[in-house]
Amino acid sequence: MKPSVQTIPFIKLSLTFIPVLIVIGIIWKWGFDYMTHVYAVFRMLLQLLLIGYLLAFIFKSNSPYIIVIILIVMLSASSWIALRTSKISRKSLYLKTLAAIFIGGTTVLVLVTQFVLQLHPWYMPSYMIPLAGMIFANAMNAVSLAIERLEAETDRDVPYDRARIIALRASLIPITNSLLAVGLVSLPGMMTGQILSGISPFIATRYQIMVMCMIFGSAGISSSCFLIFVRSDFTR
Repeated sequence: MKPSVQTIPFIKLSLTFIPVLIVIGIIWKWGFDYMTHVYAVFRMLLQLLLIGYLLAFIFKSNSPYIIVIILIVMLSASSWIALRTSKISRKSLYLKTLAAIFIGGTTVLVLVTQFVLQLHPWYMPSYMIPLAGMIFANAMNAVSLAIERLEAETDRDVPYDRARIIALRASLIPITNSLLAVGLVSLPGMMTGQILSGISPFIATRYQIMVMCMIFGSAGISSSCFLIFVRSDFTR
């Protein structure tokens, strides 16, 4: 098996934006808010280009203090973004969202990095940063779906206890679909990347099982904690 990943030239990479432009064109034609998606794609491009240089610096520095700062930034940003679609002021729910993602995300992160992988040193950047990114991102998405569905149900005067169940179920739909589809419909990104880099599929499979469990756990714990913490905001 080839032990290296093929480098993608920027010219060829630009071809991947063709379907993106098609989708944005459809959104524009149908009269939807296409500028939001243009902004999202542009921001994605800028952030990923910058993070490439940043990660190179982080890996070379090998400093636990820098890793902790990066984790705090990731946690803070994910908590803020999770409330993007909320009708309630972000400021009033931010600390509760931060606490929920912190509990769900860091618990799973510590379990995976310190007990499953047993990283040495504990902050090994090449593992800690990517795993934390996956965990916090999935927790963020779960909380975002939970708040959106919770608001929708309470607006219909559904009792909070029932609305909470519906919101939790909705927040877990993406990861549940991923659990059902993995290996049948899709090969997830981490597993694909490892296989492309020459790692044995058997080893890649073990890592992917770990990843699927950690994102399901972090998403479920974070959204559950969030729905518990915000009860007083919806039952006044």
